[in-house]
Amino acid sequence: TITRYRMTEPARKVSIVIPAYNYAQVLPRALESVISQRELHHEIIVIDDGSTDETSDVLAALSQQYPGAFKVVRKENGGLASVRNRGITEAAAPWLIFLDADDELAPGALEAIDAHLESHPDTEMIIGGHIAVEADGRRREHKPGVLSDDAVARVRAYLLDKRLTLANGACVMHKNVFSRGTYPERFRNAEDIPVFVQVLANHHCSVLPKPILIIHKHDDSLRHQFHYAKATGSNLVDEVFSPSRLDERFAKLKREYAVQRNLSLFRTAYLAGEVDEAKAFFKTALAADWKVLFRFSYSRKAAKLLFHS
Repeated sequence: TITRYRMTEPARKVSIVIPAYNYAQVLPRALESVISQRELHHEIIVIDDGSTDETSDVLAALSQQYPGAFKVVRKENGGLASVRNRGITEAAAPWLIFLDADDELAPGALEAIDAHLESHPDTEMIIGGHIAVEADGRRREHKPGVLSDDAVARVRAYLLDKRLTLANGACVMHKNVFSRGTYPERFRNAEDIPVFVQVLANHHCSVLPKPILIIHKHDDSLRHQFHYAKATGSNLVDEVFSPSRLDERFAKLKREYAVQRNLSLFRTAYLAGEVDEAKAFFKTALAADWKVLFRFSYSRKAAKLLFHS
């Protein structure tokens, strides 16, 4: 069902899509961070992904407080990928920002984005900076990094070398970038990685160093995180390198990414206390590339498990 809370306004340039699932307490912060910049006439869409908390009541109260400022789409729970895909179809504007309900747009973000679009008419994805706020209030600014002119180098910088930082809410994507594929709805974890990679590989991108997003870090259950990471597993590798998303130029990166994916799963399992699973992921990575032994941040943890458990 769709509840529309919007007035007739000039054509919009950017649709800000806010996925909402059981974040009633912090949703007003996210929504108000966009509404405070609404004089720029951008569209705001909140998609309630089957919340079971007070999200509906919060949205009803906010709609009375800010009449005409946003629209609400309610759907059965399907995960972030399904919400983002629904946002693509619901959006009236050609540009999209996916803002998580527990984060917020930085002050002046939309003005900076508008100016960047004017000065970079060929771009199809803006990669912005963000500020991370820890649970104890500490703040750290993260810049996107350097964007290579070479598509393979861009993908490597993001996927393998971690020299290019992309974050949902800090990226502005044109609808054209989803022509090769949308968010894989079978994944409840890391569903944004295949999309980010296909955009870097196939579309003109640009960097906006200014922080346009504030990410609020909080402690989630490590076992809960591992549950979704395990379910996605190594299937993520095949999805990232699907021929519909990437051509043969990028095939040389697949083996290296498979190793890195298994190391990432190892670390998540290790932190969640899933000893047997952690061992299995590390052994898979080691069998594919013995040089992981020299990646000491992983091998030291593996040694503790293999020889002291």
